[in-house]
Amino acid sequence: MKKGKYLYFALFMIFLFQLSSIAAAEKEDGKNWLITCEDETQTGIALTVYNNNLGLVKDQRSMSIPKGIGEIRFMDVAADIIPASVSIKSIVKPDSLNILEQNYEYDLLSPGKLLDKFVGKEIKLYQKNPYTEREEVVTATLLANNEKPVFQIGNEITFNHPGRIIFPSVPENLISKPTLVWLAENNLRDEQKVEVSYLTEGINWQSDYVLILNEKDDAADLSGWVTIDNKSGTTYKNAKLKLVAGDVNKVERKVRRKGAVFMAADIAEAAPQFKEEGFFEYHIYTLQRPATVKDNQTKQINLITAEGIKVKKEFRFSSNNYNYFDSDPGFGGEQKVKVFIEIANRKENNLGIPLPKGIIRTYKGDTEGSLQFIGEDSINHTPENEKITIKIGEAFDVVGERKQTDWRKLANDTYESAYEITLRNHKKEDITVKVTEPIPGDWTIILSSHEYKKPDASTAEFNINVPNDGEAKLIYRVRVRQ
Repeated sequence: MKKGKYLYFALFMIFLFQLSSIAAAEKEDGKNWLITCEDETQTGIALTVYNNNLGLVKDQRSMSIPKGIGEIRFMDVAADIIPASVSIKSIVKPDSLNILEQNYEYDLLSPGKLLDKFVGKEIKLYQKNPYTEREEVVTATLLANNEKPVFQIGNEITFNHPGRIIFPSVPENLISKPTLVWLAENNLRDEQKVEVSYLTEGINWQSDYVLILNEKDDAADLSGWVTIDNKSGTTYKNAKLKLVAGDVNKVERKVRRKGAVFMAADIAEAAPQFKEEGFFEYHIYTLQRPATVKDNQTKQINLITAEGIKVKKEFRFSSNNYNYFDSDPGFGGEQKVKVFIEIANRKENNLGIPLPKGIIRTYKGDTEGSLQFIGEDSINHTPENEKITIKIGEAFDVVGERKQTDWRKLANDTYESAYEITLRNHKKEDITVKVTEPIPGDWTIILSSHEYKKPDASTAEFNINVPNDGEAKLIYRVRVRQ
């Protein structure tokens, strides 16, 4: 019978203990609480980088949050965050976390800020006595911190004190790193898991390409690299990385840094690291593995490797302007012939993927097999099945000369003029030069030594064969009406 009493008594005490625990928990939940959430609690991060100095961050973290209203300090965010873009949500139970107020704290701890915060307050000055080699402590009042700190020690005022300044504490409104602060209401007793999304400036990416021409200039190997420049003020560890190529509209706030320059590298066969897909009116490239993008780091990742691409080398002579309405026998003069490389972005040409805009640098091996740089050009976003045109430079051994040989005014709005273009080729092989003539108004070529095409309403285009160590002349007469 006594055992039964003891058993009932024990059960009753356990029941009372549980009631008291529940009451204590409810009491604790009713209090205001403060949770500091650092990157150690991070369970995943996704980073999308745009090529206009913008990044989208999705940061997932787990934390134990009491029920009720309290403050969450979310640390280790980008220093260049756009505060108005921040959003937070529970990914355990969406309606379990309600944000009442949001602040972005960026008043960072520094020696200057400490001095500013302690103006009018007592601090301590430590100075080493040169005779006893012991540190002596002096209590002083910091009077001002304008250019240099000014102290009052006893009844005397001084500055340039050689001692170390000791502060009694860190001011409450100074923080060690940029922090998002939320006043939140939580009604989930279990562990909370949140995703914080925000835009940040200070991170950018660009494409850099290396094109290596073969000996005959009719084929090439191409490698493309993604260069990510992170100056956003934080590190993204093991991030799921996406790159968006396209002209995303953005309200510009400020101009930041230029991207890094990519140098030539050997092209090696490698599996594609990025998965490309269309996205809205842009293209998105997803890295097929996690990547860490450190703060103040330039990271380069291989985007494309293609060998045996057919290319077309082209010589072009184009007039800088025109003079069809006046008599000007000296118009034109001698000028260099430009050299271009044209590539078809097609699958049958070992390419056929959307290429983000960037700089393409061209190399070619010399007689000793050593690669030499021969020119660079920028390319725009190039969809599949479009052409890539690269300006290499100006031909050293090919020269063009243009002059007006005749001019007549036939009516108030009608003129007729004749031109002669001489092309001289000092190379050891025959070449073809594309001559492009800009002609205004309503025009008709009434006489020409060579056939021509009309690619648009204001252009005449001629293909002129020029023999090695020789010259060729294009002569044409055109009638123009204004």
